[in-house]
Amino acid sequence: MKRFFICIMPFIAFGLIYNSMRYFPNYLFNSIDIVGVYNLEKQLFGFISDGVLVTPNEFFKGHHIAFLDILSGIFYLCWVPLPIFYCIWLFFTKQQKLAFRLACGFLFVNLVGFCGYYIHPAAPPWYIMQYGFEPIFNTPGNVAGFEHFDSLVGIPVFHSIYAGNANVFAAIPSLHAAYCPIALYYATKVKDNHIWISILAVVSIGIWFSAVYSCHHYVIDVLLGILTVFIGLTIFEYIYRHLPRRWLARFFTF
Repeated sequence: MKRFFICIMPFIAFGLIYNSMRYFPNYLFNSIDIVGVYNLEKQLFGFISDGVLVTPNEFFKGHHIAFLDILSGIFYLCWVPLPIFYCIWLFFTKQQKLAFRLACGFLFVNLVGFCGYYIHPAAPPWYIMQYGFEPIFNTPGNVAGFEHFDSLVGIPVFHSIYAGNANVFAAIPSLHAAYCPIALYYATKVKDNHIWISILAVVSIGIWFSAVYSCHHYVIDVLLGILTVFIGLTIFEYIYRHLPRRWLARFFTF
């Protein structure tokens, strides 16, 4: 039990750090990007719909179907649970060192992403749709496009989740887009692990789509979330490889 607790400690630390961010809002440290990211999204990924230049989010807001509402909700609910479940699976299949390494990598990528939140506070797409381009501090969380999922299943799943959102202006980078790719990276370290690799790859792509479809993130946010994985794991793995062996023996041996 002690070994298992040590293995999941990074996930617990992640939860505590994330929730503490509500007491130190990022908009107190830097100005909120509302207009800039919207205009850049429209410039890079906008297209003409009904004679008007729109972002993908604006298109999906007016063009959603029940099947995608349900599917996107299911994918999005996997964002943290699936990497944790995979870590636990690694632990109980006698791959404890890799499980702890995944958990530590997960935490490190989050720390990099949290830095991004404070360096560049940014409003999500739904904010502009509801409030316009003026910053309104202490804005409550919003389910955005996932209201359709809650309505279809008859349970306020996403309403419950976003009621406790720690920071609305934390759209860049999209860490929702980052979590399953972290687990996917470590899944490739396991021999004959095709099933898990396939699951994590499909869910990663599903979450990327869902983030945009639900109006919670721009395509830019998703791409920066993927970049955060690359940067975070590159730094973490470099540190891991260069730690003194005696430290590794202490922290990575179970």
